[in-house]
Amino acid sequence: MTRHRGVVAALATLFLLAAAPSAFAHAGNPNYRSVIDAVTPQVPGLKIQVLGYDSQFQITNRTGQTVTVDGYDGEPYVRLLADGTVEQNHLSPATYLNNSDFITEAAPSFTNPEASPQWKVVDKTGNFIWHDHRMHWMGAHLPPQVKDKHKKTKIFDYAIPLSVGTQKGKIAGTLFWVGSEGGFPVAAIVSLVALVAVALATVLLVQRRRRRASASTAPGPGSAEEAW
Repeated sequence: MTRHRGVVAALATLFLLAAAPSAFAHAGNPNYRSVIDAVTPQVPGLKIQVLGYDSQFQITNRTGQTVTVDGYDGEPYVRLLADGTVEQNHLSPATYLNNSDFITEAAPSFTNPEASPQWKVVDKTGNFIWHDHRMHWMGAHLPPQVKDKHKKTKIFDYAIPLSVGTQKGKIAGTLFWVGSEGGFPVAAIVSLVALVAVALATVLLVQRRRRRASASTAPGPGSAEEAW
């Protein structure tokens, strides 16, 4: 029984390792790195970081002021109020375009970046995570800048407008191709770990059923079905 529990624990660890790259809503591409170079204005209590390699931003507002991030047409997209309330602009195309890694459908016809914002509360913790197409490579092919897949290469710079109170600023960043160092196949290794974990789980299940079948067909005095 102890041996079985050890195997189960190992399986759980393998599954966690396999699932690690997809821990975020948008997992991102491990071959890329989106790096924040600077955030302006520099205000105490404003924190912005990248999640999922090149996929998401997380913003935290503890500035005591309203922080607003603009969408793709310069319209107000999301704002974090001083009291922690987070609101999205229902009429911003970005509210809908950001729901997928790549833009496959147009924003709903009722969206209008030039209209007065229609705010809807989405959180009250002063935190917001969003996928932003300006921070990652949108093509299905390799960027033309990449000549060597194993060499770190700059793809482009980006700037995402925001404001803190009445102060205008931006998230300035750079997207890099980093590839797999030494050609190490990260995605392939993760997939292999997942397959091995599934195979081990299947073997354990079959063995357990066989033991139960043997116990039920040939019971003996004092015998008991194994439970674990």
